Amino acid sequence: MPFRRRFEFPPYVSAAERHLLRQRVAARFAARAGELSPVVIDGHKIAHTFWGNAWCDNLERYSDFANRLPRGRSYVRSGAVIDLRVEPGHVVARVAGSDLYKVEVSVAAMPAAQWKALCRDCAGAIDSVVALLQGALPAAVIARLYERERGLFPSPRQIAFRCSCPDRATMCKHVAAVLYGIGSRLDQRPELLFVLRRVDQEELVARAGVHLERGARPPASNRLLEAADLSELFGIEISSAAPTRRRASAAPRRRRVRAPR
Repeated sequence: MPFRRRFEFPPYVSAAERHLLRQRVAARFAARAGELSPVVIDGHKIAHTFWGNAWCDNLERYSDFANRLPRGRSYVRSGAVIDLRVEPGHVVARVAGSDLYKVEVSVAAMPAAQWKALCRDCAGAIDSVVALLQGALPAAVIARLYERERGLFPSPRQIAFRCSCPDRATMCKHVAAVLYGIGSRLDQRPELLFVLRRVDQEELVARAGVHLERGARPPASNRLLEAADLSELFGIEISSAAPTRRRASAAPRRRRVRAPR
């Protein structure tokens, strides 16, 4: 009989019961930790914007992750990731299952040489930080950002993770749910990808501006930002007064020389 019990399936728990259990676990954790930042999926799709979709697609295109990630899709859709916080190079999350588990994901900083090359290759093609974060970019820039090993998105060897659950799998469903949760969070705050890679998105546009001054092709749009908009965007004070131009002095009058009599 003990041999048979060893292979018995765990008791069935309905989706409603699992949801109620997660709510209880989240409430207990919130009582200790304060306000939570849960991952909320609206509809069946995990991500809807360029940055969120690009993050998820980047994970799935690597065979290291592709076979392990599906376990986390249903988990993140069900609201299991009750708290997810992004810090420079680091993500800390709490995932509610039969218990509450802590998941940590570390993302390597983008190498300086790789970042400079990316800025150089995208120079002159990005209108503003707003356009960058909205994903309103030329196809060539998108392809460059998404390029394997050289783009902005990390490869599997640049991602490390651990979970407090007893599952000894290389990637448990809790980690997979958090990785998809990051993609969902980038839908709302795409600038967090630059925080994870420890680079400054404004530098990408600033380098483009410097390149333009040296004779690069003009940006895709000819729209100019007012000084007030630039001040708010970059957090610096920009004077709206036009530089004064010196008036050209009047040409000297030529003196007539009389011929001697």
